[in-house]
Amino acid sequence: MEQDTPVGGLELRGITKRFGSFTAVDQVDLDVRPGEIHCLLGENGAGKSTLMNVLYGLLEPDDGEIVIDGAAHVFNNPREAMAAGIGMVHQHFMLVDVFSVTENLMLGREGGALLNAASARKRVLELSSRYSMPVEPDALIEDLPVGVQQRVEILKALANDARFLVFDEPTAVLTPQEIDDLMRVMQSLRDEGKGIVFITHKLREVRAIADRITVMRRGKIVGHAEPHSSEADLAELMVGRAVDLRVEKTPAHPGATRLAVRDLRVANPAGGIVVDGVSFEVAGGEILCVAGVQGNGQSELADAMLGNVAPLSGEIVMDGVTLTKASPRATIDAGMGFVPEDREVDGFVGNFTIAENLILNRATDAPFAKGVALNWGAILANAEERKVEFDIRAQSVSDPISSLSGGNKQKVILARELSRPLAVLVASQPTRGVDVGAIEFLHKRLVEERDQGTAVLLVSTELDEVEALADRVLVMYRGKVVGIVAPDTPREVLGLMMAGVPFEEATKVGQAGQAAPTKEEDHG
Repeated sequence: MEQDTPVGGLELRGITKRFGSFTAVDQVDLDVRPGEIHCLLGENGAGKSTLMNVLYGLLEPDDGEIVIDGAAHVFNNPREAMAAGIGMVHQHFMLVDVFSVTENLMLGREGGALLNAASARKRVLELSSRYSMPVEPDALIEDLPVGVQQRVEILKALANDARFLVFDEPTAVLTPQEIDDLMRVMQSLRDEGKGIVFITHKLREVRAIADRITVMRRGKIVGHAEPHSSEADLAELMVGRAVDLRVEKTPAHPGATRLAVRDLRVANPAGGIVVDGVSFEVAGGEILCVAGVQGNGQSELADAMLGNVAPLSGEIVMDGVTLTKASPRATIDAGMGFVPEDREVDGFVGNFTIAENLILNRATDAPFAKGVALNWGAILANAEERKVEFDIRAQSVSDPISSLSGGNKQKVILARELSRPLAVLVASQPTRGVDVGAIEFLHKRLVEERDQGTAVLLVSTELDEVEALADRVLVMYRGKVVGIVAPDTPREVLGLMMAGVPFEEATKVGQAGQAAPTKEEDHG
């Protein structure tokens, strides 16, 4: 629908941004009005962040203009954007860890009012009180929880008297309680007259806070929606077709234990303990979801399962075979499937074809190998079968995998891992950066694998995904297991556990006197 020109507002007119032959943002018009939260919704890769990086002076547009209060602007860098009243809260915080809160506010403001440490410290306290965002001015960033670090990012923008604030996927690293706090801050800023752009791909958050919704797909604006629109309607706008957001899943029928992890300890390259005494079991025919805010040891735990990192101590046993010090090759041969967290780095070989990537873990096995030579007939036939079975959208299985979308790359990885008998499947962030339509398919296949008797260990930071797929939920915080609980545990309780609160205490706080869910185990 036609958008009204904002009075005293911000407009992006015909913004286009290309990277070589790829058009990331294509003739986009967007306006932001004072006193509103305008949600920019779209899948990863839709062009949302690129558009906002143009607005903030991080990228130069190839076409179009930025208009504030009727006057056209060209921003060559973020400092010029800030001077015009634009502030940005980045998904990956732009903070110096070894500096204090006050020192971070002073960065980039040489010659300004905040050059003086005393005045900057006073400004921190003033803004902190005004917006109910408690922050200690002298605290070092590296000592602050992630949620408090985000407050500092917001305070940095407000310290420059920003009139328009961009929040770029701000909830990705927050607990549910921290997300609620952020929503309250955004509403407070809106009520004060700030214009806010909220970039996200999470439908629940959009519906909770938006005053207006604009949807991007493949670099273009494809529609506008009202805040009361259903999640199904929003998903259809994002993907371009109807999507079933429900996961069809019957109750699990767990069998014998297929994966047992006992008192596992893993260090990072710097020597810090990131997995600290973790123990759990996964039975065949169940999905155990590992939940927690990113950076609490889940990635290292998953890598230890495959043998990518060697544990300091503890034990990993799969179907009675000890794999604690086994190589990835030996672990795969023993019957473990692995979907890595970063598919671009660990999931495939970009300049190999789709067909080649589908047999990476079996390239030396019959029928794909004849002695030392590859059997291309069998490799191509396998690829054609998997292409149909896993709905891989590609013109040819001989195309390089790098030509595929994120969702189709992930389908190739899952197809490869599920095309052989498995004892255990470890899937780490399996739907990260994947469109809603592909998520629907991937979830279905994970449940089907469970129902075939495989033990599934699913690592996810998305609580919606955890709630949809888990038969049990293991919550990690700072490398330790806080507890293993039932999948119907309330979000408030899970959120508190993700912040390190033991199950019993989290239940008392989160349920406020209501009956607590059944607790299955507690290692906290």
